[in-house]
Amino acid sequence: MRIENVGLMTPGDMGQALAQQISAKGFTVRTALDRRSERSRTLARAAGLVDVGTIARLVVECDVVLSVMNPGAALDFAGEAADALRAGGRDTLIVDCNAIAPPTAHEIAGVIERAGGRFLDAGIIGPPPRGGAKTNLYVSGPGAADLEQLAGPQLAVHVVSDRIGDASAVKMCYGALNKGTQALWLEVLIAAERLGVASVLEEQLRQSRADLHDWVLGQFPALPPKAYRWVPEMVEISKTLASAGITPRVFQGAADIYAYVAATALGSETPENRDRTRSGRDIVRLLAQQPPDASG
Repeated sequence: MRIENVGLMTPGDMGQALAQQISAKGFTVRTALDRRSERSRTLARAAGLVDVGTIARLVVECDVVLSVMNPGAALDFAGEAADALRAGGRDTLIVDCNAIAPPTAHEIAGVIERAGGRFLDAGIIGPPPRGGAKTNLYVSGPGAADLEQLAGPQLAVHVVSDRIGDASAVKMCYGALNKGTQALWLEVLIAAERLGVASVLEEQLRQSRADLHDWVLGQFPALPPKAYRWVPEMVEISKTLASAGITPRVFQGAADIYAYVAATALGSETPENRDRTRSGRDIVRLLAQQPPDASG
């Protein structure tokens, strides 16, 4: 399959950065801003994306459409894409790049394929690829190598297998270790702050696990604006573990932690407007000051 026109939904923080990398390879990148927020419109304009208005037009005008969004919206988007496939009579390749469980990937594959489209399962691991940052796109499913055309210096494309769900499984396991670790540390450090023993605990951590302590504090400043998206991701990880015969309850708790963060003033910020002078300790202190029922 030769790719010329790439569609991307939605141009958020990660989506915008991916679009810029794909555009740099010479592809025309389109998006659909109908019903999108002003933030999405601003990010799309900054990336030079072509706005075709509706998802129906996006699916008809593009060879491949990448779904990069809140995982809680992935299935709804697949339904809209399927409607567009049926209406337009196209076999556009739809690639779900969201943090979803393998069973969810199979469900979305069914929605797309029954509408006449092609489907690939993908998972993004790494930061938004802008500046000097690089990220990885793991992809699986029949013909997954087609997406290698999008690879560039800051976007590595890895073909996992020809089985739908395998790329999502890689993403879920990695996200469980990465964001699950952050959730655990955040919960415990907030508790220590409220219990009045934060300084003693920090001294002990400096002696025994300074590496982990420094790493996680370095992650916290950028965490709150992303917490609302990490809630459904933790739910999808729970679903993944349950499908593997492992208890889902650990990550149901992680979802609670991120829901708590998302409901605070810090959680209402965006990656663009957050206060970049805050340290990881500041984040813990400010979250510990929130009422225990902040998540509603």
